[in-house]
Amino acid sequence: VQLQASGGGLVQAGGSLRLSCAASGIIIRLNVVDWYRQAPGNQRDLVASITSGGMTNYADSVKGRFTISRDNAKNTVYLQMNSLKPEDTAVYYCATESYGGRFWGRGTHVTVSS
Repeated sequence: VQLQASGGGLVQAGGSLRLSCAASGIIIRLNVVDWYRQAPGNQRDLVASITSGGMTNYADSVKGRFTISRDNAKNTVYLQMNSLKPEDTAVYYCATESYGGRFWGRGTHVTVSS
């Protein structure tokens, strides 16, 4: 199982980015997929999740600004991030559980300048 996260970058406050998490080795629509983020010196926090049934859940800090979605044909989960704030600056990771294990993608860096 491999998860490849991409789409990070540098953006001004108020801007948008879309992160992608492309999966191989699993059928992503059958699994819960999470996006986490970790800022320097902080713990890794859950940002958003999407279940196999398409239900979504968000951290309070991103509700109304971030949207998690899934493209089954591309076996990819996305995190659309709008109205970005400097406090959204972090390394973002996608993760899922399958075959009795937890799998993490490499992080993608998001930097929001004020």
